[in-house]
Amino acid sequence: MRNGFQVYDTHTHIGRAQHSGAEFSADQMLRSMDAFGVDRSVLIPYPVVEDYRREHDLIGRAVAQHPDRFTGAICLSPFVPHTEFRAEVARCVETLGLRALKLQPQYQPLNPLSPRSDFFFETAVEHGLPIIAHTGSGVPFALPSLFIAPAKKFPELTIVLGHAGGPTYMLEAAVAAMTCENIYVELSSLMPHHIMGLLEHVPPSRLMAGSDLPASVSTELGKIFDLPISDEAKRAILWETGRRVFDG
Repeated sequence: MRNGFQVYDTHTHIGRAQHSGAEFSADQMLRSMDAFGVDRSVLIPYPVVEDYRREHDLIGRAVAQHPDRFTGAICLSPFVPHTEFRAEVARCVETLGLRALKLQPQYQPLNPLSPRSDFFFETAVEHGLPIIAHTGSGVPFALPSLFIAPAKKFPELTIVLGHAGGPTYMLEAAVAAMTCENIYVELSSLMPHHIMGLLEHVPPSRLMAGSDLPASVSTELGKIFDLPISDEAKRAILWETGRRVFDG
């Protein structure tokens, strides 16, 4: 808790990243959360890893050991054989208790408009998983507007636009959320004035806080606390939206 608000960081990573060499453990995450007043975090594997099963197991152990602090997410290449993809998602849900599915088009260039991507969204629906979709860097497949089509095709599915498209495509994220009530927006990477602009079109009940990287926690949370909005709106962004989407 921070300044009287519960805090849910809906976008974090642990494990080891092959593409960047970044490495962060569950224990390091807990220490960071305690230092910055974060009550709960969504743990997501890095998008490029040596062994996705090992990374999922790592997150599964963290969730089992700290169910009051962590929610776990799944991330693996959508280009493995479909049977392998579906089997791993099922294992993560049924054995490890993970509760979200990440798509990172910057490293996993799946076209959300193509029928060839339907299996990804169908798998999420089958297991009741919200999708966290990286948006912004990695265009064209990371454009927020491309997620309107699957949101309409699978209305029972919740899609979270990670990074809100970044500053460049923030207005696309706004249009996507205005068009589809099952699209939510995670705010890491935006400047405060971007968030104020987004709030003109999308209610705080569909916005959520996230940090993405350990070095960004203070900045990403601080910008929410400093916004000239009501405590009710801050409470929704900092806690209630994430809690509802990822923990039911």
